[in-house]
Amino acid sequence: MVRSVSAGETAPTTYAWAVHAQQLRVRAGRRMAVDGLDLALGEGVHGLLGPNGAGKTTLMRALATVLRPAGGTLSVLGQRVNGRLDLRRLRQQIGYLPQDFGFYRRFRVREFVEYIAWLKQMPARDVPGAVQRAIDRVGLTDRAEHRMRTLSGGMRRRVGVAQAIVNDPRVLLLDEPTAGLDPDQRLQFRALLRELAADTCVLVATHLVEDVAAACTDVVLLDEGRLVFQGVPADLAAAAGGDGPGDSPTERGYSELMRRHREGLA
Repeated sequence: MVRSVSAGETAPTTYAWAVHAQQLRVRAGRRMAVDGLDLALGEGVHGLLGPNGAGKTTLMRALATVLRPAGGTLSVLGQRVNGRLDLRRLRQQIGYLPQDFGFYRRFRVREFVEYIAWLKQMPARDVPGAVQRAIDRVGLTDRAEHRMRTLSGGMRRRVGVAQAIVNDPRVLLLDEPTAGLDPDQRLQFRALLRELAADTCVLVATHLVEDVAAACTDVVLLDEGRLVFQGVPADLAAAAGGDGPGDSPTERGYSELMRRHREGLA
């Protein structure tokens, strides 16, 4: 992918990848949670898989510019995150849903999404329409005036997705976005991902392998902060070995690749 950058932005006129990491190292506390990662992502939906402690959330926080790299290089939309840059301008082009997002309990859904649009410094004239579109896209039109404290966990998660997409980001980072969603809501979410994939780099961190198989164009598998596999879901399924653990070829492929990786480290 090569995309032009709008006038007034600080990025170069073109960039080869929306996300590009080389020998990336990122700390989570005292631990090097991402250690020597090489990764390149363009437009489309990329599923980020790995066991607990694999470095998924740390990587997402680095891409969201919340954490600075401890080593290597990381570029987002052509801008070096570990160099000198205007983080404010870059963050205006990023959407981020962390595992746990804070909110004022008295906020109504619309007020919360409007607040995030304001934080992202969206033009005031664009905010009402953008907020309504985001709420509609996550299926909360009839809840727009409800207070956040009255929503179920799954509905709050959908509000989290709405605030992440309100600015039509070029890079969208979603950490466990389907947590708390029922099966119908997960199907709707997958359809939204496919819609967004046309012109956005979407990275979805999840433990649900089947969500990746159904909605993602690309799979990234991490373990102990290192890249184990990157390819299409069909290649992940093809790696399945015999009757290994898992209820589907995709899950068995995940287990087999993890086994090979850990045996190689032994």
